[in-house]
Amino acid sequence: MAIDYDRLMAYQFPEIRHTLSKRDTAFYALSCGMGADPMNEKQLDFVDFHRTMKIMPSMPVILGYPGMFAADPATGINAVKVVHGEQNVTIHRPLPAEGEIIGRNRIVGLVDKGVDKGALLFTERTIHDAQGQLLATAGATVFLRGDGGFGGPAGPIPTPRALPTTKPDLVIDLPTRPEQALYYRLNGDENPLHADPGFAARAGFPRPILHGLATMGVICHALLAGLADYDPRKIAAMALRFSAPVFPGETITTEIWHDGSFRAKIAARDALVATHGYVEITNQARS
Repeated sequence: MAIDYDRLMAYQFPEIRHTLSKRDTAFYALSCGMGADPMNEKQLDFVDFHRTMKIMPSMPVILGYPGMFAADPATGINAVKVVHGEQNVTIHRPLPAEGEIIGRNRIVGLVDKGVDKGALLFTERTIHDAQGQLLATAGATVFLRGDGGFGGPAGPIPTPRALPTTKPDLVIDLPTRPEQALYYRLNGDENPLHADPGFAARAGFPRPILHGLATMGVICHALLAGLADYDPRKIAAMALRFSAPVFPGETITTEIWHDGSFRAKIAARDALVATHGYVEITNQARS
């Protein structure tokens, strides 16, 4: 079944409601590598739910998540060839460590790059608390590698933020664990690409890859450490483009500039895995 532009643009997501617990908040941070140094109390503030917990600014990417909707035959999408292309998140209010969360998802754009080039799908999710207050907005670009040529519009395609040409001001190395994708998928993203070797092979990868959003979580950890002294209230927004997969067990090197630009790579194989990154740091911690 091929993509029908009008039908996919009108695709309706159910409102997602779930109750967030401190254990969920701690598990998300652990699944992104926080707490790897058990003597670093600033990291422990994100994973020990007996403390006054801190919440990673990247956590809204899993809140109100609608599941692997691309696998719904009604979309017409070839789910085997779906790749996460870009992700952004904006924090509007301090995030709670626990409580009811409401997620409202919608498709906001669809670009046909051609029969041999695939398509781009743009989604947006607003995340609210039980009182209806807007907590965060998460936007994603999904690359539909097997779905171009359906006759949709060829644009517009947002222009990515340019990185500085100077050397980065900070460089932070953070390892991932060999089983990290198996942990991260328990946050709600059960795409078999991250667990099933056979599925990964059919998708064109030599072995299961780390979730792009797990890579984003590791990079967020680096930004917290390098620019915010582990104070999540200082990060107001974050955006990046995924440029290559990370394999669980690799070390992610995040290069950061003081203007908020960043990129990430796997130095061991000279692979740039995230680029065109930008983090907005507030002048004062928000309450």
